[in-house]
Amino acid sequence: MAEPLKNLLHPGVVTAIADRLCAVRPTFERARFEALAGANLEALELMQRSLLIRDALIETLPQSFTEAAAALDGCLPSGDRAGLSGWALLPVSQYVAAHGLGDFELSLALLRALTPHFTSEFGIRVFIDQDQERALAIIGPWVTDPNHHVRRLASEGTRPRLPWAMRLPKLIRDPQPILPILTALIDDPEDYVRRSVANSLNDIAKDHPDLVAGFVAEHMAGASPERRQLLRHASRTLLKQGHGTALSNFGFAPPAGIDAAISLDRSEIALGESLVFKLAVRHSAETAQKIMIDYAVHHRKANGTTSPKVFKWTSATLEPGATIEIEKRHAIRPITTRRYYPGAHRVVILVNGQEAADADFQLSVDE
Repeated sequence: MAEPLKNLLHPGVVTAIADRLCAVRPTFERARFEALAGANLEALELMQRSLLIRDALIETLPQSFTEAAAALDGCLPSGDRAGLSGWALLPVSQYVAAHGLGDFELSLALLRALTPHFTSEFGIRVFIDQDQERALAIIGPWVTDPNHHVRRLASEGTRPRLPWAMRLPKLIRDPQPILPILTALIDDPEDYVRRSVANSLNDIAKDHPDLVAGFVAEHMAGASPERRQLLRHASRTLLKQGHGTALSNFGFAPPAGIDAAISLDRSEIALGESLVFKLAVRHSAETAQKIMIDYAVHHRKANGTTSPKVFKWTSATLEPGATIEIEKRHAIRPITTRRYYPGAHRVVILVNGQEAADADFQLSVDE
């Protein structure tokens, strides 16, 4: 069994933080910090543990943020100097977010220095939320930083809907201020950075689909394979939704002359089993056609209605008169983000975003 995520922050991490702070600041209240940060630590979940350690830092570091920031900066690795890294820096990032809002420049400089050792993508968001224009003026130039972690921070930290983080309502309403950041990083040499750009664009697409489809169209001309991959990943939500411009950006037209038939291996399955279905697609038009095949599982909800979840499948180019036959195995197993209800479900085949075939099945769930 995998180690519980909460154990990434354990008493040894508290000791390591205390060791570094004492090395940098001999007057640091080690005993008090360890008592506060270790109080009932092992009974808490990951984020609760981090906030407990953050609060202990607030209680024991100097009230002057300038002095506290200097101590924390001295805890970071530098050259041959060992220092804190990894999850030990999550509460440090949270400390800066909670205690450094009065000093934007110093706080963001510290988070920039911290991020090569553990991402600061959560810490910088409170500064963007408080004063977006001022924060982006500081963050924007990071796109040319020689460290790829800092460049990624410029895109990941400004994502409007970053998972597990506070949302940025102003950027959800109007993402234009971060488009220069994403444009500057679209051909970054690091895939790690490019994936962040794609994810940010996909965030924006959920609220401004036409904007992102147009952005992708604008940047397709002369695109390298790496940029094209980024733009495709950025368009994943739009492609699943069958957005016309997004489909045309990648050569998919509304399906014409397409006949599809689906067959299930059985009509009843139990939670924990797999649904196996076969699909036959025939192309009867007179010219070749590029098709994208996805499928949606319409899961039954508590009130008896269904909600679709779209899954990527495959793509192909069909010549006139051609038929392809493919098979898919889809596991219906318990996951933390969905509760399954017994009863009628449906699988729907999507060709270039349009429904082309469907079949119903019954799901049984042991209570």
